[in-house]
Amino acid sequence: MEKRRNSGILLHISSLPSPYGIGNIGESAYRFIDFLTSAGQSLWQMLPQGHTGFGNSPYAPFSAFAGNPLLIDLSQLAEVGYIREDEVRGEMREEGRADYTGLIKTRYPLLEKAYKRFILKMPSDFEEFCVSERARLEDYALFMSIKDEHGDTPWYQWYTPVKMRDRDAINECKMRYRERMEFYYFLQYEFSRQWRKLRAYAKEKGITLVGDIPIYVPLDSADVWAHPELFQLSENRMPREVAGCPPDSFNPKGQKWGNPLYDWDKMAENDYGWWRDRLRNAVKYFDVLRIDHFRAIESYYACPSDDESTENGRWIKGPGMDFISHMKEILPNAGFIAEDLGFITPEVKQLQRVSGIPGMKVLEFAFDPREDGNYLPHTYTRDCVCYPATHDNAPLAKWEEELDGESLAFAREYLNVSPGESLARAVIRAGMASVANTFICQMQDWLELGEISRMNRPGTVSDKNWSWRATPDAFSPTLARRIRKMTELYGRL
Repeated sequence: MEKRRNSGILLHISSLPSPYGIGNIGESAYRFIDFLTSAGQSLWQMLPQGHTGFGNSPYAPFSAFAGNPLLIDLSQLAEVGYIREDEVRGEMREEGRADYTGLIKTRYPLLEKAYKRFILKMPSDFEEFCVSERARLEDYALFMSIKDEHGDTPWYQWYTPVKMRDRDAINECKMRYRERMEFYYFLQYEFSRQWRKLRAYAKEKGITLVGDIPIYVPLDSADVWAHPELFQLSENRMPREVAGCPPDSFNPKGQKWGNPLYDWDKMAENDYGWWRDRLRNAVKYFDVLRIDHFRAIESYYACPSDDESTENGRWIKGPGMDFISHMKEILPNAGFIAEDLGFITPEVKQLQRVSGIPGMKVLEFAFDPREDGNYLPHTYTRDCVCYPATHDNAPLAKWEEELDGESLAFAREYLNVSPGESLARAVIRAGMASVANTFICQMQDWLELGEISRMNRPGTVSDKNWSWRATPDAFSPTLARRIRKMTELYGRL
């Protein structure tokens, strides 16, 4: 991250307004970059843009390398003649929450039509794309093709030779699903083509794109299926232990995420080759990478896979600075943010300091009596990133409603909020005024929206998660002027 004072907005691309049921890499993304510029912002942070699977979570993609086909802009496909205007109109939906189930039913048949027209006048660079990206996309394309054939059944329930990746069975599948695999190559080609244009526009406007790297991948992913040796799996390819976090004051029962754990020793044998490829791929799309659940690099919590409780879990030493050194070696010019939230020990703090990667300060945590107070702005150093809230927290307006009397009184006193004044605005102002080099605020909080705009409630699977979308009139000139005024006032312009 840069050492100068700057600020940005956190808004996932799926939350952009669009006429196609979900935000995408289209006109509204370009207009949001214009909004950021007029508001004096220099960063646009997004959530992971991978091909979402169970629960529609961008943190549980089918592949750590593939973009989400639902984010492809239909208008751009129409411009090059891959779909007709009447077909585009058929996909138009009223503004509202993203309906992933409905979108999947209609969007993929339309994208298949686009592919059939695409192959009739195939661009000259498509074959080059397939060759250059085969190492990262072949397993994904085969994985998705087999899932399609088997009604989306997870790979660990497939026919044993395919599940266990018997060489003859895999070669047979590559021949059988060759055309379907090319369809998935087409989707990634188009996703990449549209994203490159958007990123070039952002660079032209002086906007830095901040991405998010989930620390774990889900069990039902091309990554685990294709590289079982890199994970702690049994002979039957099932996890012996899974990722999670122990009980704490926020989660009395802890959280069992279910992700398979990495075999870090095995990964280290080839200098973390899979991670190297993953990070090199990520910087094709983003300038700065937020490393989710950074604390797992120091030590991670392993829960027995057959135990519903997390109480019998254990902490295991992670790869530490050895991994981070490799990460920074291959990406010397990339910026990083450490998501150093949760159960943070002195060892995690030391790793974060030694790595030189700025950590996160979340203002919603600052006034909670269960925290030790190091989220209060007067405790900050310059080398950190301040957030009023994140995608896993309640929007500020809802957070204010939920505060207990003691915390509310302390927050109002600390922030010098007069009776009747918005606490949410005071929190944003405190973050902007802090010494943190970087300040990033959720779009929902600039819009002063409540519970309906919450992006995610951790530990739950719901159609309310990941589905909030802004309205077409949300990014108004009036709001841009208000943001710019505060940005300039506190030296972040």
